[in-house]
Amino acid sequence: MPSQDLIILIVQIIAALGVVVSVVYLGLQIKQQNVITKAQFGHSLTQRLYERYFQTSTNKEYAEFMARDWDADNLTPTEETRVQMAILTYLVDIFDVYDKVRQGLVEKKHLDMRVHMLRTGIFRSPTGARIWSFWKNVRDQEFIDWFENNIVDSASMAEFIKKYQEENPEEQENSDSETNSFIRTD
Repeated sequence: MPSQDLIILIVQIIAALGVVVSVVYLGLQIKQQNVITKAQFGHSLTQRLYERYFQTSTNKEYAEFMARDWDADNLTPTEETRVQMAILTYLVDIFDVYDKVRQGLVEKKHLDMRVHMLRTGIFRSPTGARIWSFWKNVRDQEFIDWFENNIVDSASMAEFIKKYQEENPEEQENSDSETNSFIRTD
């Protein structure tokens, strides 16, 4: 009988070790899946930007639209709609990336790239301000405060632009052209 108890004890220890090994393996699989998921989200977010850049470099009509002064008084109704949809696209994109960063699904660099682009003044234009005013109602106060402090705040933008212009004096020469520089401090 004592040998039978010993055999049962050994079997129970082996079974317990099997459970521990299975749990550790499952944990490693979950960790690996999280890394893969983050990489996929990051790739899809980067792909969005690449698509815009690609369109600008290969589609003449799109490039001309992007180069227009989006705040000009002479935009046609169609151009005004295109501007609104482009700005809304940027806004929805920043919503998505901000949420993914908060959830830990993508690295903060994806958000930083977009903030850098949007800091140039799109949301301080009358159209951008109107779109933000309408859509901010769908976001929580934490996001609203973050967005307005990081993207809309004209005082921080004036400082950012001054530093940028000091570091890039050649850009100052191009600032009076009819192209859309996106840089707004008003």
